[in-house]
Order: sequence, then C-alpha cells, then structure tokens
Amino acid sequence: MKKFPPILFFILATSFIACTAQDVNKLITEDYVKSVVTKLASDDMRGRNARTPQDAFKAAEFIESQFKEAGLGYFGDLTTYRQSFNSRGIDMANVVGMIKGRSKADEFVVFSAHYDHVGIQKQAVACDSIANGADDDASGTTAVIALAKYFKALNNNERTLIFVTFTAEEIGGFGSKYFTEHIDPAKVVAMFNIEMIGKHSKWGTGSAFITGFERSDFGKILQKNVKGTDFKFEPDPYPEQDLFYRSDNARLAMVGVPAHSLSTDMIDTDPFYHTVADEVETLDTKNMTEVIKGIAAGSSSIVSGKDTPTRIPPLEKGK
Repeated sequence: MKKFPPILFFILATSFIACTAQDVNKLITEDYVKSVVTKLASDDMRGRNARTPQDAFKAAEFIESQFKEAGLGYFGDLTTYRQSFNSRGIDMANVVGMIKGRSKADEFVVFSAHYDHVGIQKQAVACDSIANGADDDASGTTAVIALAKYFKALNNNERTLIFVTFTAEEIGGFGSKYFTEHIDPAKVVAMFNIEMIGKHSKWGTGSAFITGFERSDFGKILQKNVKGTDFKFEPDPYPEQDLFYRSDNARLAMVGVPAHSLSTDMIDTDPFYHTVADEVETLDTKNMTEVIKGIAAGSSSIVSGKDTPTRIPPLEKGK
C-alpha cells in the first residue's frame, strides 16, 4: 500500500466524498422518485389490495419492470422476481431482486417495504373510493426501487443486497412471513424496512426515525454514517404505538435479525392514514428523495461489510 503525504491524503479523501455525493445526487433524483410513487399510487392500481390479486399483481408487474430495468438478479432459486405463494386461498406474491456481494456473498442486507394497501373502500368520500396508499406504502416501495437502482449502478457492495417489496402487510403480514420462512435468518446481517417516508417527520425535513432503536446498535451505526451531513436519524418518538411490531420488519426481528423500520410519519396525528386522501399530492417528494439518500448513506458501512449490527436477542420474540 502506498503512503501519501497528509495533504495529498486529505485531497484524495475529499475527492472521494465529493464523488460519492455526486453519485447519489445523480442516481437518486426527485424526478425519478416522483414518477415511481405516482405510478404506484395511481387510480389504475386500485389501492393495491392483496385480497384482489388482479389489483395487487398490477403493482407487482410494475415493480418487476423496475427491478429488470435496474439489472437486478433473482433471489435464491427463483427464476423470476416474483415470489409466489397462496395464503387463505388467495394467490399472492412478493417481488424480490438481488445484487450479489463481492467478498461476503453469504451475508445479506435486506431493503424492504410493502406494496399492498387497503384497496377500494365501501364508503366513498367526495366521490372517491380508492385508498391509493401514496405514503402507505408506495413511498417506501419507491425507496426500495430507487435504492436498488442506486446500488446496482455503484456495483461495489461487499455483502449481498436483497430488495423485497412485500404483499399482504395490511392484512396480517403474510408476505414477510413467507419471505422469512424462505431465507436463513442467520445470514441476514440487517434489514432496512422502509415504511411511510412521504412527509416530513416531527423534527422537520432531512430526518427520519428508527423503530426499536434500543434493541440493537443498528441505529447508532446509521447515525455515525450520516454524521457531518444535513440528515439525521432519530429513535422512534412514538413508543406507545408499538411500531416495531406493526410492520414487516417484525418477522425477521423475532428470529434475531437487527430488522428495523425507518419512517417519517407522524402517526399519532396523520389525517390521511388508511383513507382515500392518502394521495401523491399530500407527499413532499423533495424531502422523500432526501430521506432515500439518507438511507443510502446510513447503510453504507453495513453494505460494505465494515459494520455488523448486533443481533436482537431471541427473548425479544413476542414482546
């Protein structure tokens, strides 16, 4: 290894940081984020209800097209991006893609969100009966797609990256349950579950919170990775809502994986939650884009293999 004079080392390090910033700004743009979330939350998707496969699969097809365009590989033994299963007599499917790691291929980092929502409502409001689910969770699904595109373009991940959009979160978490049953939890180093990032958090723009912050050092690693930037990760400010066990991270967390959800939603006061008013027009896509960039930066040392979050104790199961 060559030794550089301190001033030259400083210049090289500064150049590397600048290039990384340019990469993320070029690869994760507001225009792209807005186009994806708008498609997922359009009336054509009819609220993406997992109980109506024709609607859910329309969203799945779009996500597959984005994974294909990004150049992702297939997960495990699958020969398609669709991880199909049947639950309670209903055909369902997660959408999964991956980027194989360079030196630590048997260590997995999962980026996830649920693409389903609550569908067509019986009671229309102002002639609108479609619960589009723009924030819940087209925003998180958009983040997973954008991050897949970003990491595939960089193509320097040492650990294997798995990008999964779950179905049926809204009706019992059947998608994440099936996924957990078909992956070795011991190989999953961390899970970034992205849930409702379309609006600014209680701290304002440029911030997100992490559920179950105290259960592992996952959050501290993310905080370290964004130190010196304008972005902040905070502990969950709504412990009374029990959000740690209310999203798809719960299934892997219960078997010891440092699996956490990242969100910006002010869940205690959100007037659009599970209503037909959860439309793209209510989102701050500029801030949403910054959140996605924050997750990209926050995950960097885990993706590179430098940091490994502590496991969640098995005794946490069911608490």
